[in-house]
Amino acid sequence: MVVECTSFGVSGIDAYKVEVEASSRTGLPAFDLVGLPDAAVKESKDRVRSALANCGFRLPSAHFIFNLAPADIKKEGPIYDLPITVNLLRLAGYIQADLSDCAFIGELSLSGDVRGINGVLPMVIKARELGVRRIFVPQQNAQEGAVVDGIDVYPVKSIHQLKTFLDGVLPMTPAKPPKTNRKAPGSFAPDFSQVKGQLEAKRAMEIAAAGGHNILLIGPPGSGKSMLAKRVPSILPDMSFDEMIETTKIHSISGALHGEGLITVRPFRSPHHTVTAVGLGGGGSGTIRPGEVSLAHHGVLFLDELPEFSRNALEVLRQPIEDGTITISRSGQNCTYPCSIMVIAAMNPCPCGYYGDPKHNCTCSEQKIRRYLNRVSGPLLDRFDIHVEVPPVEFEELRKTENAESSADIKKRVDAAREIQRRRFEGSRTTCNSKITAAEFEKFCLIDKEAEQTLKRAFDRLGFTARAYDRVLKVARTIADLDGEKIIRAPHVLEAVQYRSLDRKYWSS
Repeated sequence: MVVECTSFGVSGIDAYKVEVEASSRTGLPAFDLVGLPDAAVKESKDRVRSALANCGFRLPSAHFIFNLAPADIKKEGPIYDLPITVNLLRLAGYIQADLSDCAFIGELSLSGDVRGINGVLPMVIKARELGVRRIFVPQQNAQEGAVVDGIDVYPVKSIHQLKTFLDGVLPMTPAKPPKTNRKAPGSFAPDFSQVKGQLEAKRAMEIAAAGGHNILLIGPPGSGKSMLAKRVPSILPDMSFDEMIETTKIHSISGALHGEGLITVRPFRSPHHTVTAVGLGGGGSGTIRPGEVSLAHHGVLFLDELPEFSRNALEVLRQPIEDGTITISRSGQNCTYPCSIMVIAAMNPCPCGYYGDPKHNCTCSEQKIRRYLNRVSGPLLDRFDIHVEVPPVEFEELRKTENAESSADIKKRVDAAREIQRRRFEGSRTTCNSKITAAEFEKFCLIDKEAEQTLKRAFDRLGFTARAYDRVLKVARTIADLDGEKIIRAPHVLEAVQYRSLDRKYWSS
């Protein structure tokens, strides 16, 4: 006798169908699992048999064989406990229901309870695409799966609950999608109105948010670099539904949802500078997992104390920042994760932090300063569109009683600039000014004669690289959008150049 039911696996951020086939034959009692299972899948037989015994189900004395098809893809994790259990109960005659329109995923405890797993959202999406009408998932993951329309997601607490429902004895209600808790503009706890002074840095943050530009903040300790960075999500455009789904899928795979439903607020990830290259980029010795760069997808990756990060970790960022994806290769396995992010980095101008500070004496030698700054490679530095100094805040600024401009007011200008870009790039793969390709420059970055001459003088005098030239032009395009101008003019170029001069000041030899 052969029975089968549908389950799923995850590769990258997408799921694939797994047919869990089972057969029994007379002979010595045995339990075999085939279909390229990893160690966690092989252990399912012990969990399942113990769970069924502890729940009072008696299995016949037979040789059971389970096949996880397709057999040429490695199956990972404990997610196949539930479909294996269902097939065993069918072989033993405990379940008679037609399961052709059903799918099952979940881990079992030895007592028969169903435990939460990672990656439920992409699996539910794939199930809907394949026409599955009902999918049974752990109760902890039900809210996550319920955000997908067109499929009933049933929360399962235990084997007994599932069996009584399939037998038609007790009803089970599909999970309802959670209410969208999208925060209203300006309702974020960290607000730009709380930042005293720093008008130039705030302006640079607004430009960065308006064009999706990466930004590097340079200043002494206590000048407010981290404070500024943490407030950037409050001025970024609201997430679209597709962005919410894609971001939630990544967090689902990594196990970072913690029972929540859809992610509706742009992520803000701030890894410690001791993070490894694997922690930042993703990977692992067994299952490949997304790193911080992917967990920040459609949001902000904040790297505080940039030179303190290991060189290997920082170099992992170079290609993902450029391409918006990261491919992780391991023996016999490749995974590509999206990482369309805005990178904000902060650093001191020297090891002690007070180089150029008028009120504190710098104790660093010139050699120590150069060694410290050279921890950030030139190619990585070139990937920051904006460099801005964040000076110490004066006492008078701190004592001012009038409120600074709020995040809600800044966000209105950012949204208007992003709407201009949305219409500009409609029909293309480009989403914002920071993503303009070389082939699109002549079409989208039109400049007048005066602006062209200004840009040429800056290029010659400051020794810009070709990449820095592109960055200046992209930032100027964003500044023009904020001003509502179709043509890039000289003032736009001058302001954009101002945000590139710092690398010449600090990194010149």
